[in-house]
Amino acid sequence: MTDLPRTALVAWRMAWKTAAGTTVAQVVVTVLGAGAPLSVAWLTKVVFDRLTASDDAVDLTWPIAGLVVATIMTALLTQLLRYLRAEQSRAIGLAALDQLYATVNRLVGLGRFEDPEFADRLRFARHAGGAGPAQTVAVSLNLLQQVLVTGGFAVSLVTVSPALTVVVLLGTLPAVGAEFALARRRAEATNKVGPIERRELFYGQLLSDVDAATEVRLFGIGSFLRERMLRERRVADRVDRSMDRRTLAAEALLTMLSTAVAGGCLAWVVRAAAARTVSIGDVAMLLAAVTAVQGALLGMVRDLAGARTNLMMFGHYLAVVEAAPDLPVPASPRHVGPLRQGIELRDVWFRYREDLPWVLRGVSLTIPAGSAVALVGRNGAGKSSIIKLLCRYYDPERGAILWDGVDVRDLDPVQLRARIAAVFQDFVSYELPAAENIGIGAIEALTDRPRIEVAAREASMHEVLQAMPNGYDTLLSRVFFAGDDLDDATPGTMLSGGQWQRLAIARSFMRGGRDLLILDEPSARLDPEAEHEIQQGFERLRGGGTSLLVSHRLGTVRTADLIVVLSGGTVVQTGRHEDLVAVPGLYTELFSQQAAGYRD
Repeated sequence: MTDLPRTALVAWRMAWKTAAGTTVAQVVVTVLGAGAPLSVAWLTKVVFDRLTASDDAVDLTWPIAGLVVATIMTALLTQLLRYLRAEQSRAIGLAALDQLYATVNRLVGLGRFEDPEFADRLRFARHAGGAGPAQTVAVSLNLLQQVLVTGGFAVSLVTVSPALTVVVLLGTLPAVGAEFALARRRAEATNKVGPIERRELFYGQLLSDVDAATEVRLFGIGSFLRERMLRERRVADRVDRSMDRRTLAAEALLTMLSTAVAGGCLAWVVRAAAARTVSIGDVAMLLAAVTAVQGALLGMVRDLAGARTNLMMFGHYLAVVEAAPDLPVPASPRHVGPLRQGIELRDVWFRYREDLPWVLRGVSLTIPAGSAVALVGRNGAGKSSIIKLLCRYYDPERGAILWDGVDVRDLDPVQLRARIAAVFQDFVSYELPAAENIGIGAIEALTDRPRIEVAAREASMHEVLQAMPNGYDTLLSRVFFAGDDLDDATPGTMLSGGQWQRLAIARSFMRGGRDLLILDEPSARLDPEAEHEIQQGFERLRGGGTSLLVSHRLGTVRTADLIVVLSGGTVVQTGRHEDLVAVPGLYTELFSQQAAGYRD
C-alpha cells in the first residue's frame, strides 16, 4: 500500500477504538515528558546563576527541590510511557488478531489461500496488525515530544543568542539529510534481503522438519541443504555488512559534525561568559539545549523512517482485512433444502487462473438424489476440481452447478456445506486430543463422547484410541505437550498414516444424515481389510442418500449406480461397471491394467 497518510489515519482510528484510555494517557505523559528536560535545564540555569550571584544569602532550596522533582518525573514518566505502550499494544494486538482471522474465516473459497501474494501478505499481517497501530501511535507521540523539546530549547537558545540558535539548527541539516538517505538504503536492503532470508528459512526447516527427515537422511542430502542454507545466509550477511559500513561511515561523520557544532557553541559561550555578556547559567542552558535539539531532530528523522516501514507493513494487514470478497455471496441467499432431485453440472468450464489451462472443459453430468456416483480417470483429469466446485470452494468460469435446480451461487455457502459430509484426499492431521480430532467433524457435538466413540468404531479406530496412554484424551502431536504445567507435561502420541486417514474418516462419520457424502480417495492409505470395513461403514453412513466417490482403485467403484469417466477435463464415458467394461474405452483400459497387476 502506497497511501501512507491514509494508513496512518486508519492505524490511529484502530488505536483509538480499541484503547482510547491508554492513548489519551500516552498523549498526556508525552507532553509532560517533553516539559521535564526543559524544566531541568532552566532549573540548572537558576542554580548556577544564584551560585555566581554576589548576594551572600543565596537560597537554593526551591531550585534544588525542583531539580529533584523534575529528575524523578523524567524517570517515572519514561517508565509509565513504556507501560502504557505495552498495555495498548496488547489490547490492539488482540483486537487485530480477532479481526484478521475473522476476515480470513469469512473467505468463501480457496483461491486466496493458493495465491502466493495473499499468502505473503497474510504472514506479514499476522505481526503487523497488532504492532502497526501501536507503533504508529508511539512514533507519532515521539515526534510530538521531539517537536515540543526542539521548540522549547530553541526558544531557550534564543534567550542566550539568536545567531547561535540559527547555527545549531542549520548544523543539524546535514545529519537530517544523511539519516533520510540511510533510511532509504535500509529499506532497499530490507527488500533485497527478504527473499534471501525466506530461502534460508526454507532450507533450515527442511533440515529440522520431522516429515522431511526420512528423505533427507535416506538421500544423504543434509550437507547439501546445509550448504544451501549457509550460502543464503552469507549473501544476506554481505548485504547487511555493506549497509552497516555505510551507516558507520555516515554516523562517524555526523558525530564529528555535531561535535564541531557543539564545540563551536561552547567556545563562543565560554568567551561570552568570560566577558560577562552571558551568565554561567546560560552556559549550562546552552550545553543542554544544543544536545537536546540535535538529539530531537535526529530522532525525528529516524522515527519517520521507522514509521514508513511500519506503515508499509501495516498496509499488508489492511490489504487482507479490506479485501473484496473472494466469491460473491447474495445478500438474500435462497434456502438450501434437503436434496430431493439431485445435483447437475451444466456445461462447466473451470481453470484456477486465467493464465493456466482449463481443468474442466464443458463438463455436464447429473448426480441423482439417492444414488452412488463414482468419478474415475487418470491424474489431472479434473476429478478433485469437480469436488471443489460442488463444495463451492471455487465458481466455474462458465456454466453452472445446480442443487435441486438452483444455482449454488444463489445459496448460502455455509448452509450448503452443512448438508455435505466429506473425506478429502489431503485430509488434515490436527494436533489436538484424539476425541477433538474426531469431534470437530460436527463441532456442535465436540463434547458428545458417546457419539465420538460411535464414529471411531465405524472407522475401526476405537480399539486403537482406547489403548493409548490417555485413551480418547491422548494428545496427537509431535510438537506440543499434554498438560499446561511443563514440569508434569508428557509428549504427544503420533499415529501412522493409515490411522490418521481412519481418524479423518471418523470425522466424516460424525456428519451422519447429510444430503451428500463426498469421498475423495478415502482408502488411499488403508490395507485391503481396513478398506473393506470402511466401505461397509460408508454404506451405512450414506443410508440410501447421495454419494460421490473418487478413487483410483476401480474395484471400489464397481457397485456405484453411475460411473463417470473423465479425461482431459471432459466426460468421455458414463454408465455402470458392467456396461463400461463391455465396450472398448478408457475405463476398460484402466480396469484391465489394474486387474492384470493382480492376476500377474
